[in-house]
Amino acid sequence: MTTAPTTETELTPEPPAAAEPGGVRGVPEIVRRRLSTLDNWLNPHSWLVTAVVVAIAAILRLNGISNPKGYIFDEVYYPTDAWDMLQHGVEWDEKTNSAAYVVHPPLGKWLIALGELMFGNTELGWRFPAAIAGTVMVLILVRVAYRLFHSVLLAGLAGMLMALDGFQLVLSRTSLLDIFLATFLLATFAALVLDRDHYRRHLLRALENGYDPGQTPYVPRAVPGWLLVAGVLFGLACGVKWSALFFAPFLAGLVIAWRTQARRSAGVRGPFLAGIIGDLGWLFLSFGLTFVIYLSTWTGWFVTDTGYFRHYREANGLSEPPFLGALLNLWHYHHEAYTFHSGLTERHVYQSWPWQWLLLGRPVAFYWNNSGDCGASSCAREILLLGTPVLWWSFLPALAGLIWFGLARRDWRAWAILVPAAAGLLPWFYYAVKDGRTMFSFYALPALPFLILAVVYVLGAIMTPPQGIVAGSSRTDRQLVGTVVAAAYLVLVAICFAYFYPVFVGQTIPYESWSNRMWLGGRWI
Repeated sequence: MTTAPTTETELTPEPPAAAEPGGVRGVPEIVRRRLSTLDNWLNPHSWLVTAVVVAIAAILRLNGISNPKGYIFDEVYYPTDAWDMLQHGVEWDEKTNSAAYVVHPPLGKWLIALGELMFGNTELGWRFPAAIAGTVMVLILVRVAYRLFHSVLLAGLAGMLMALDGFQLVLSRTSLLDIFLATFLLATFAALVLDRDHYRRHLLRALENGYDPGQTPYVPRAVPGWLLVAGVLFGLACGVKWSALFFAPFLAGLVIAWRTQARRSAGVRGPFLAGIIGDLGWLFLSFGLTFVIYLSTWTGWFVTDTGYFRHYREANGLSEPPFLGALLNLWHYHHEAYTFHSGLTERHVYQSWPWQWLLLGRPVAFYWNNSGDCGASSCAREILLLGTPVLWWSFLPALAGLIWFGLARRDWRAWAILVPAAAGLLPWFYYAVKDGRTMFSFYALPALPFLILAVVYVLGAIMTPPQGIVAGSSRTDRQLVGTVVAAAYLVLVAICFAYFYPVFVGQTIPYESWSNRMWLGGRWI
């Protein structure tokens, strides 16, 4: 089992033996190593670890998901909207028997509606889709970590850290939109990593077939299927919440940087300009798919005449031509919803600022009840949206270490992790300073998988000697010590998770036991 290596050339699988000193088919060995990718996706050990981690995550997220009974926190909105959409095709206001005005796209509610279609308008029905999404998120993270680190150990560690995170657990057991948003965004990133491999693989094949990088620009002949898949997945993310758009420039920048670096590794002259037109062309096509997929999530609104603002232009004496009129009405809807979000500055008892999130400065209480039998005179039952403290308080040091190792080792993986983590956090700093918009800690969920990857990266870098990994009986003491440190860290996270588990799932415990878990006092109450 290998640990995280130090550079791109060290992390790749052993390349085929060269037929001549110049490399296979005349391609220099150093170029082959720089362009090589992970090819052993069918490694049975990696899939066994994936299956075990996902099974643990699924059990934690599905066990007792129907409790507590009734709506908790913002479940008063989304499950009821989802049920109404099954009846009317759009969100509905039962009090006025007319379309309801909502400010989030429909896809997340349609996903909740699938659970209600299966299990009825019950707690299981409206929470089951979130639990599945949360489990799928763990699955994707394990496979992404395996691709990045080429290590079954570190892939399993990444998955277990997410499986044992109370923040992700609570949102996986509650019928809100954010778990779907985060899952689609992580899937988008995974598709882009596969696109990176696809591009490098085809570039290497072109070199083997006689392409001369010093003479002509590289024009790939293969369709970048994974880049287009990423566009589809990103459209689904936008169909859940508009905040997905924060990731667009960051992820597009990664695509361009990865392709430019691949051309540089191959020896292409002027690697940026040599392929930027093609890169931008495919990116525009990918974003075109994003737009089409996003519009498709509004199908219920398009095919009915009862959606809010569905016939806004006609009602206000304006022309409403077929199709174009519907698009103009939808644009007006979006303008009104954006205005609402921009002006949302009303104070809330559980609101928090982005600089508090990684410090767990103000978690959100989803549920509270002080009745029940706990064997004590006073009881407490709470669901608190709180990250597992040992894990979350590791994020800031891990990000600092990620930047350090990224600079010192010139490792593409460090920046591949840092960029989407920044996309998930930095825009909220801007809006907090700009207009003091009302925010909650669960807005940080899309950044969570990348923060976990930062922790795993640093642990892997600590256990990896500068000369790279060594297998078998020649393993260094540093690798052994690093593995023990990583295992000890996972155990600490697991113990911390178990301690806080009652306030993650709403178990009835003595009030004193609940109070002992409020480590930051009034900030957590």
